[in-house]
Amino acid sequence: MKKSNFITFDSLSLEEFDENSELIPLMTPEDEEAINNEELPETLPILSLRNTVLFPGVVIPITAGRDKSIKLINDANNGSKVIGVVAQKDETVENPSANEMYNIGTVARILRVLKMPDGNVTVIIQGKKRFKVEEVITETPYISATIQDLPEARPTLKNKEFTAIIDSIKDLALQIIKESPNIPTEASFAIKNIESNSFLVNFVSSNMNLSVSEKQSLLEMNDLKKRALATLKYMNVEFQKLELKNDIQSKVQNDMSQQQREYFLHQQMKTIQEELGGVSHDAEIDEMRKQAKSKKWDEKVGKHFDKELAKMQRMNPQVSEYSIQRNYLELFLELPWNEFSKDKFDLKRARKILDRDHFGLDDVKRRIIEYLAVLKLRNDMKSPILCLHGPPGVGKTSLGKSIAEALGREYVRMSLGGLRDEAEIRGHRKTYIGAMPGRIIKSLKKAGTSNPVFVLDEIDKLSNSHQGDPSSAMLEVLDPEQNSEFYDNFLEMGYDLSKVMFIATCNSLSTIQPALLDRMEIINVSGYTIEEKVEIAKRHLLPKQLKEHGLDESHLKIGKPQLEKIVEGYTRESGVRALEKQIAKMVRYAAKNIAMEEEYNVKVATADILEVLGGPKMERNKYENNSVAGVVTGLAWTRVGGDILFIESTLSKGKGNLTITGNLGTVMKESATIAMEYIKSYADDFGIDPSVFENYNVHIHVPEGATPKDGPSAGVTMLTSLVSLFTQRKVKKNIAMTGEITLRGKVLPVGGIKEKILAAKRARIKEILLCEENRRDIEEIKQDYLKGLTFHYVSDMSEVIKFALTNQKVKNAKKL
Repeated sequence: MKKSNFITFDSLSLEEFDENSELIPLMTPEDEEAINNEELPETLPILSLRNTVLFPGVVIPITAGRDKSIKLINDANNGSKVIGVVAQKDETVENPSANEMYNIGTVARILRVLKMPDGNVTVIIQGKKRFKVEEVITETPYISATIQDLPEARPTLKNKEFTAIIDSIKDLALQIIKESPNIPTEASFAIKNIESNSFLVNFVSSNMNLSVSEKQSLLEMNDLKKRALATLKYMNVEFQKLELKNDIQSKVQNDMSQQQREYFLHQQMKTIQEELGGVSHDAEIDEMRKQAKSKKWDEKVGKHFDKELAKMQRMNPQVSEYSIQRNYLELFLELPWNEFSKDKFDLKRARKILDRDHFGLDDVKRRIIEYLAVLKLRNDMKSPILCLHGPPGVGKTSLGKSIAEALGREYVRMSLGGLRDEAEIRGHRKTYIGAMPGRIIKSLKKAGTSNPVFVLDEIDKLSNSHQGDPSSAMLEVLDPEQNSEFYDNFLEMGYDLSKVMFIATCNSLSTIQPALLDRMEIINVSGYTIEEKVEIAKRHLLPKQLKEHGLDESHLKIGKPQLEKIVEGYTRESGVRALEKQIAKMVRYAAKNIAMEEEYNVKVATADILEVLGGPKMERNKYENNSVAGVVTGLAWTRVGGDILFIESTLSKGKGNLTITGNLGTVMKESATIAMEYIKSYADDFGIDPSVFENYNVHIHVPEGATPKDGPSAGVTMLTSLVSLFTQRKVKKNIAMTGEITLRGKVLPVGGIKEKILAAKRARIKEILLCEENRRDIEEIKQDYLKGLTFHYVSDMSEVIKFALTNQKVKNAKKL
C-alpha cells in the first residue's frame, strides 16, 4: 500500500474542516483489500488515546506528551512503524494501566513524526485493521501485548439494504457539510470521492461529534452493516441539532430586526404624544424622583431606588418589563420606610379597652399590660411574638384589634389557613410575569406604618406543597433576631419588621413546626365557664345581635336564667360562637314578629326558648346516674375544649375475650388492655374470682362511636369501669376522672386540665379524681373556676379504686 494513497492533514472533522488542508487521493477498494490481506504481528506496543478512537483506513494526527508514549512512538518509528492504538476509558487518568483501556483497538501505521518546540511529539498515523488485546506482556517502559485479529462481517455487493444505508450516509454527510457554517464546501469532494463502503463508514464515524464511548461502541461492532446503520442514526441526530441551531439563529436575527424597528416607531410615537400634550414617561420618572426626596429611607435604600429608577429610564416603555419595573418602584414609594405611629402608654386606658371588649381572659390581659409597661420604661424593646393558643370562639382574633386600639397602632390581620405557597409570604421574583410582593409587605403598605399590630390568624393551619413550605418562610418573619432584615423576593432588599407586634392565633400546637413554635411565646386562652358565657352573652352578644338586626334593648330582653338555659341546652363548646348563633335566632324571632305586627313576649321566658330553638339538644353532656355497674364518667380534651365521656363495660358468657369498640385509637385501646391485665394480676386484692376471666367475655365501649377518640387520659376511667364490673360495686356519685395508667400500677399526669375542669362543671360533676402531679395545674387555675369541686389526687391505681368505688352493690347485681 502506498503512502500517497492516504489523507495526511491534521483533522478531517465534519465540524472543524480546515480550509487550508490539502486533499490527496483517498483510499481505494484495492488499497483496502491489500490492508485486509496483511497479517498482523503476534505482539504490538500499545498506545493509549485520551479523547479519540482510531478507525481502520482513517488518518489522524496525535500529539503525545507522556514519556511512555513518546518512547513508544520513537521506538516504533525506528522499527516496523506498526503499533496498536486503543482508547482509554477515563481521559483524566494520566498513566493508564491495561485495565483502564478498552480491549479492542486498531492496528496503526506511523506515517510521519513531528517534534514540537514544547517537547511534545505529533505523529500522523493511519488505521489498518481492528484487533483484540489477548494478554499484556509488559507494562514498562510501555505496554506490550499479544493481539488477535478481529474479522469483519461484510454484506455482499448485491445487498440492497446495505447499499441504501451507504447512499443515505453519503447524502446526509453532504447535507451536514452544506448546513454547517464551520465546514467548507470543499469537504463534500472528499465524501463524493470515497469508493470503499467500509472506509466511508469508518471515515464518517471517526469525524462525527461523538463521545469516546460512543465511537468505541461503533468500532467494536463486527458487522459492517450494523455499524453503518448505527452511524446513520448518529448522523440523523447531528443533522437535527444543526437544523434546530440554524432555525434558532434565524429567529433571533428576525426578532432583533423587529425589535429595532419597533423601537424607532415607539420613539416617533413618544414624540407625537408629547407634541399633542399626552403623558410623558420622563415626566412620570421626574414625579417618582420628587416623591423619593420626601421618604425617610436610609442611604442604602435610597441608592438602590436611584439605581432602579435609572434602569427604568433606559427601558423602552412599550416592553413588558417596563410595567413590572414601574410597579416595583411604586411599591418602594408606598412602603412606610422608617415611619412609625406613636405608642400610647396609658396603661389604665389600655386595661379599660381590654376589659370592655373581652370578658375574662385575665392571663392574656395581664401579659399585654406587662409588655406595655416594659415598653413604656425602656422605649426601645423589640416587639415580642405572642401566640394565643386555645379552642375556637374564645376571642383570640378579636384580641388583636383591642390591643391595636390600646396601643394606638394600626391593625393588620392576615389569615394563614390553607396557605401552601411560599411566595405568599416572600413574594415572587421580578423576572416572573405577574410578580407581586408577599402578603407581609403588602399588609405593611396597606397599614401605612412600620409598627402595626399584625395578627397572623390560624398559624397552625399552614400547609405545604411542591410550591414550598410557608411555615419555613415564617421562621424569619417571627424571629426578633432576624426580622430586622426580612428579605422579600420582589422587594430584593431587607425590610425591618422588628417594630411590628406580631400576634399569632392557633387551635392546636401539634401541627405547628417546632422551630416556628420555639420563636413564639405561648399564651393559653382556655374556654369559658357557664357563668362567663352568660355574662358575655348579656354584655356583648345580645347587644351586638340586636344592633345587626335593626333592634334595640326595648324590643327584646333575655334574663340570666334564660341565657343559662340556652348555654346549657343548646351549645357544647369552649367559645361562644354557637351561643351567638342561638341568640341570633331569638333576635330574628323578635324581628319577624315586629315586622308582621304580631304580639310576642319582649321578656323571653323558658317556653319562648323551647318554641324558637326547639327541645334542648345537649342534655347528654350531663352526668348520668351510678345505678349500673361498669359505667364511669371520664374527662377528655378536644380541639374545641374539654368534654366528658362515658366508659361502659359489660360481661357475657364466653372464653375470656376482650372486645373494645367506640372508634378508639391505638393508645386508648392499649389503656384498656393495661387495665385488664392489672386487674388480673391483683384480682385477690379486689376480691375477684380469677375464674371469671376465663368464663366471661368483656366488652368495653365508649359512646358516640362516630367520633374518633384517642389518648391515654381514659386509663383510670377504664380501670374503674372494669373493677366496678367485676365486683358489681357502685361508682361514687357525681365523680369524674382523668389520668394515664401503667402496667406496674402507677397513675401518670395528663394535659388539658383546665378545659377538663370546665367540662366537669358544665356537667354538674362534684368530685374529680386525677394524678398527684396534676396538683400544680389545679393551683394555677383561678379559684372562681373551682367552686363546688372536690379534688382527689392519686399516684397509684389501688388509690383510684379506693376513692372511686363504694362498698355498695348495684341494684340487680350479677352473680359471677
